[in-house]
This record gives sequence, C-alpha cells and structure tokens, in this order.
Amino acid sequence: MKKAVMAAAVVSAAATGAHAGAVERSTFNTALLFEQGDYVELSFGAVAPDVSGIGTGPFAGTSSGNMSQDYLSVAFGYKQQLNDTWALALILDQPVGADVAYPADPSYPFANSTADLDSQALTLLAKYSTPNNLSFYGGVKAQRLYGKVFIPFFTNYSLATDKSDEYGYVLGAAWEKPEIAARVALTYTSEITHTLSSIENGAPTGSFDSTVPQSVQLDFQTGVAADTLVFGSVRWVDWSEFQITPPGFALASGGLPLAAYDSDYITYSLGVGRRFNDTWSGAVTLTHEPQSDDLQRNLGPTDGFTSVSVGATYTRDNMKITGGVRYVFIGDANTTTVGSSFTDNNAIGVGLKVGYSF
Repeated sequence: MKKAVMAAAVVSAAATGAHAGAVERSTFNTALLFEQGDYVELSFGAVAPDVSGIGTGPFAGTSSGNMSQDYLSVAFGYKQQLNDTWALALILDQPVGADVAYPADPSYPFANSTADLDSQALTLLAKYSTPNNLSFYGGVKAQRLYGKVFIPFFTNYSLATDKSDEYGYVLGAAWEKPEIAARVALTYTSEITHTLSSIENGAPTGSFDSTVPQSVQLDFQTGVAADTLVFGSVRWVDWSEFQITPPGFALASGGLPLAAYDSDYITYSLGVGRRFNDTWSGAVTLTHEPQSDDLQRNLGPTDGFTSVSVGATYTRDNMKITGGVRYVFIGDANTTTVGSSFTDNNAIGVGLKVGYSF
C-alpha cells in the first residue's frame, strides 16, 4: 500500500501542471514532505492552450484567433530527513505566469497585443513529526515577479516592470494513519505583495503594487483496497486580491486595471491510484474549478475549467519516473474592455517527473 500511495501522489503531481485558476502555474505539493528518508525530484511540464473568442457588439463576428501561447515549466524539490522527528525541504517552482499573444488580424481590436508575466519561487520548509501521527510544517517563501505588456489598440500602450523580490510564509499540519495509507494535510500559503517599478510607453511612471494571493489547500488520501488509493484536494485562492494597475494606464483608463479577477476560486480534485506490480503504478485524476460568471479581462479570457489527468509511474530500486498527460476543458468567458465571447476552448499538458530516494 505504501508504494501505491507514493505512486499515486507522484502521478497526480506530474499531470496537474497543465492549467490552474487565473494565472496560477503551480500549487503547493505536500507529497514531497512525506517521502521516505532523503529524497530529490525534478519535474518538467509542457502546456499547449487553445483559447480564442468572437467579438460582440461593435466588433461582432471578428475572431481573436488563439491568444494563448504554449509554455514550459520546471520544478525542483529536495527533502532531507534529519531524524525521526525533524525534516527539511526545499522547493523551487514557478507559481504564477501568463503568455499572451493575440494574432495579427487587423479586424480584431486586440490584434498584436502581448503580455508576459513571469515568476520564480524558492520555499524552505521544516517539518516536525509527533509520536501520535500528527505533524506540523512551515517555512519561508522567497518570490520574484516581473512582466511586460503591449496593446496597440490602446494608443500603442506598453509596460515593462522591474524584478520584484518579496517574501511570504507557509504553515500546515497533517494527520496520518500508515496502516491504511491515510493522510490529511491542511496548508496555508500567505499572500505576497510586490511593489513593481513601471516604465510605460518608454517613460518611468513610478510604481504600483500587485499581490500574489493567499491560499488554503486541503489534501487527503486513503487506501480503499489492497494496492488501491483514493486521493484528492480542495484549494481556495483569494484571486479577488490580484490586480495589475500601473499608474499611467490607470490615469488614462479612468482607474481600470490591466488585469484583475472579481471573484475567488475554489478548485476540487479527486483521483484513484493503483499499484499493478512492484514496477508499475497508475492514477486517474478529475479536477474541477467552477465558473464565477464574472466578466473577464481580454488578457485573461477564461473562467474555471474541468480536466482529466492520466499518469503512470515506473519504479526501479530507489528511482521512480512518472509521466502524465492532462486534457483541460477551459470554462467559457465574456470579456469587458472589448466585448467578446470565448467558448469551447481547451488545453493539453504533459509532465515528466524523476524522483530518487537515498
């Protein structure tokens, strides 16, 4: 059962990087903290979204074309078991991001518009385990954020920010029952507010604040039969606190943000893992994020999603290799600044993770 637990956790992690709420690119993975002994992992992901819409109102019938670019992600994790009580972990990932590039169709107002949001985060954690199957963990997260935007439709508007480095924290607790492979973990990640210096249309315009929001995540798993595991999660993110409102753009637009979300999002995930033999394990995961039905901005015209992930893990000695694929049905959205209807969109992602225990 222990091997099934490990395999299902790895498969779930490897196959879930294809799409998340708002501009989220990765979520906190508690599985690393519960690996046996010392452990290191490296994961790669590639995502190909297809997001397009049709203009409404004055621009009725015009097509945006696919405005969302393919992207890659890389993550690294290391866990060291100091003794029976204490463990340390280090996680490097890319928590948020956006890659927008509207095609050059002159009939659509946002043609040739681009936006890039990039981030890197380094999290250092400590975990304390008690004799009664309870554990507590927490640590510090260092995060870097920066971006650039170009919108020809809005008087050839351009924005470039500096790189902002800020800090937050992670706190969590878990309960385990090893004999049935049960575990419940609750994790809180603080918001991190960045002050970004802005250059708009080639001139410095001061600075503005942008907050990567706080989140709460509940992870759970339990064995239900020999070599079979059910696992899942519920994740809330305070996306209504996120916005990008540079001073020059705000002045020209009457205070409107370049990017923002009006609602928070909750994401639900449920999966089944199965160990077939000592070498192979597999898992299937269903994830759903309900739509908010809010109007969305043209630089992020999606609202919720439903996805299916399938993955397999090959284990040999102290090494395990996991591959996964995820298909995402992206939620329909209507946009504000330039009225458009974005429907029937999707994304496909593939992931590969290599883990080694020592």
